[in-house]
Amino acid sequence: METVHVAVDPAFEVSPVSRHLFGSFVEHLGRGVYTGIFEPSHESADADGMRTDVLALVKELGVTVIRYPGGNFVSGYRWEDGIGPVENRPTRLDLAWHSTEPNTFGLDEYMRWAASAQVDTVMAVNLGTRDVPEALDILEYCNIASGTTLSDARRVNGANSPYGITLWCLGNEMDGPWQIGARSAREYGRMASRAAKAMRMLDPRVQLVVCGSSGSHMPTFGTWERTVLEETYDDVDYISAHAYYAETDGDLGSFLASAVDMDYFIDSVVATSDEVGVTKKSAKKIMISFDEWNVWYQDRAPSAPPSGDNWPIAPALLEDRYTVADAVVVGSLLISLLRHSDRVRLACLAQLVNAIAPIVTEPGGRAWRQTIFHPFALTARYARGVVLQAPVLGPGYTTDKYGDVALVDAVATHDSDNREVAVFLVNRSQDGPTRVELELGAELRGARIVEALHYSSPDPYWVATADDPDGVLPRPFAPAVTDTMLSVELPPVCWAMIRISYR
Repeated sequence: METVHVAVDPAFEVSPVSRHLFGSFVEHLGRGVYTGIFEPSHESADADGMRTDVLALVKELGVTVIRYPGGNFVSGYRWEDGIGPVENRPTRLDLAWHSTEPNTFGLDEYMRWAASAQVDTVMAVNLGTRDVPEALDILEYCNIASGTTLSDARRVNGANSPYGITLWCLGNEMDGPWQIGARSAREYGRMASRAAKAMRMLDPRVQLVVCGSSGSHMPTFGTWERTVLEETYDDVDYISAHAYYAETDGDLGSFLASAVDMDYFIDSVVATSDEVGVTKKSAKKIMISFDEWNVWYQDRAPSAPPSGDNWPIAPALLEDRYTVADAVVVGSLLISLLRHSDRVRLACLAQLVNAIAPIVTEPGGRAWRQTIFHPFALTARYARGVVLQAPVLGPGYTTDKYGDVALVDAVATHDSDNREVAVFLVNRSQDGPTRVELELGAELRGARIVEALHYSSPDPYWVATADDPDGVLPRPFAPAVTDTMLSVELPPVCWAMIRISYR
């Protein structure tokens, strides 16, 4: 059995844990909204038509912030279609997902749902088919108390108090040729700068996310970030990053190492952003909003949108069914995000319900947790305080995609108020267990185990279903404890969490 050493010491601080790292994403895509969070005919629906069974799972998942309403959808969306009396709202064709949008769920319904879910909001504005005036209109509707046409319209529509949304995305994936209104980096950067300046004049509290490249695989990656930030550096607070991962060609070893690519992506965006800052002689640091990330099998049939004359309402789209291995990768991507918490201050698992999501529903029926639900919920619940480096020393293995990678990945968090440390681990071995020895810093000597859980299965391709949602759950294990070390054997293809308290 291979042995890996991991150092855990409260002296090795990275940055405070941003609670907005545990965000998610609701887009008008497939069944994400209709028969997802919103289904007035469902037996669990509340007075606003929201599925309370889904709402309970959202709260259990522990998401803290939601990005809305897209995604590709936002680049053709007219937000005012979704306000006012439902019977007066227009029906539109959504070009992004080749679907029909009935607009029976819109901005006000979403904000009531977000209040019930107790989540903050990242609101995206359409800079695909629209421009600065429309960005100002939605900001006025949401954030101005009263006395203007749009703020008074919000009050007439039932929201007397302003929504006070501070986080705003300036469009979505504007370098993507699939995006309605895609632009060059220079053109988009100048438009985003104009929108940002105007939005800050209307509400100085706003924090703004400018679009980075749609992924590190894009030919525009790097040069896009540099050019856009040359135009917007003084106007925005975040630059976005998007990444999706999938097992391809049966290469489980590379898939389990996906966080290596996420590390590279983040480090590259940070380096590019800081280069622009240096050239501008600015002490300001641009943060990263990793506002789309997940496992997504884009080449599978559920990811193919309708075509031709077929424009259905809420078709089943992107409804991946996740395996235990997928969950282990999601847990490892969370480790990467935490490890970079000094610069990644906002992140959104894409998405929340049905479409590439941790929660699945049946129209008119059941709701259940996918495998990826579990590492996300536990990390969101227990990653508190300050992120700690957790250096790993031990053997690795060779992957086709990423070369040599560590066999085990790790990060830790330190909650000094409660005198507790949480360690998050991934064993990428496929062949057998790996022994992990956690070497405790002086402050942690004599620590006791509060809880130790691992998520794994003899079948890494097990999938949760409505009939068997709980066949594989996080299971307790018992690390061996001495005054200076914890020792544990992690099963292959495994995510784990160990919580320890100290005197």
